[in-house]
Amino acid sequence: MDFELTPDQTLLRDTVRDFAESEIRPHVMRYDEAQEFPRDILRRAGELGLLGILFPEEYGGAGLGYMEYALAVEELSRVDGSVGISVAAHNGLAANHLYLFGSDEQKRRYLTPLARGEKIGGWSLTEPTAGSDAGGTRTTARRDGDAWILDGSKTFTTHGSVGDIIVVFAVTDKTKGKKGISAFVIEQGHPGFRPGKKENKMGLRASDTSEVVMQDCRVGGDQLVGKPGAGFLNAMTILDGGRISIAALALGMARGAYDAALGYAREREQFGKPIAEFQAVQFMLADMATQIDAAALLVYRAAWLRDLGRPTTLESAMAKLFASEIGVAVADRALQIFGGYGYVKDFPVEKYYRDMKLCTIGEGTSEIQRLVIARELLKRL
Repeated sequence: MDFELTPDQTLLRDTVRDFAESEIRPHVMRYDEAQEFPRDILRRAGELGLLGILFPEEYGGAGLGYMEYALAVEELSRVDGSVGISVAAHNGLAANHLYLFGSDEQKRRYLTPLARGEKIGGWSLTEPTAGSDAGGTRTTARRDGDAWILDGSKTFTTHGSVGDIIVVFAVTDKTKGKKGISAFVIEQGHPGFRPGKKENKMGLRASDTSEVVMQDCRVGGDQLVGKPGAGFLNAMTILDGGRISIAALALGMARGAYDAALGYAREREQFGKPIAEFQAVQFMLADMATQIDAAALLVYRAAWLRDLGRPTTLESAMAKLFASEIGVAVADRALQIFGGYGYVKDFPVEKYYRDMKLCTIGEGTSEIQRLVIARELLKRL
């Protein structure tokens, strides 16, 4: 059992860390305050290969694995979770769905520009009445000759208004329940397809989250991704990998919050000495560091198993549940160490505090993760 990163993985981690510190950190609060999507930063991330990290070179990707993907998302999120979640959603959801279930032509047409970072991808599953119950999708797609006509709306779509290529889900056969849901790939600007309301979020404000609206949206049969009716089951496979990236997102932000708190505790003096010398603060730091290490082991295990081609439904859910929950706790303790200064925007921890909560909600709430974990455990009895 080897817990060391390979030299190539270490180089990737250090490269992404340098990129995040030099290219992202100076602009974090400006993007956050303005709710501005950092397109230039995503373009430069694409030039580094981070927008195609999971995909073969034949499609313009970097040809790496989930371990490298998790490390990249972690290092980006350590500086800014908004960039981390954008890279995660682009790779792990939109582009990955096309890679795993798209036709050769779809991969050439859509995946290649996504993997090269030339275009931004979105993945639109959630609806106003279908969140945790994704099988309750109401958006419909009806046949019209060789084409499909989509009607409905989606919500909470990462890159819903800025994405160039969106994978959406719609009911193609109402009689089959979850097995009657299919996936389609649509380019932004396609007739009948448009972004709706952009959400005004508490955290991760530089990452675009918007509605997607389809009204008499006619698409060709070649825009159906995978087999008719396989969309929901394929989405569950995608989420197994996506949850690793949300776990890495939480892990990275937890590291960022911890680093800030540790540095502040060493410098901030009260009663004539640094607050790091007080046992109450030391205990908080000790708990935070231990929780982060435990989360890292769960995240890396899930990524390692994924790279081996093994099923990771259980391990992905465990990593996502634990990393997101301890991430919230770490951000809370970090803010407490900063005291009153932690509550103002001059210091970084209030943003980590705001950003972190999404990790317990997105790509399956903590409650859904517990259901998934329990179901997998009971299968093994």
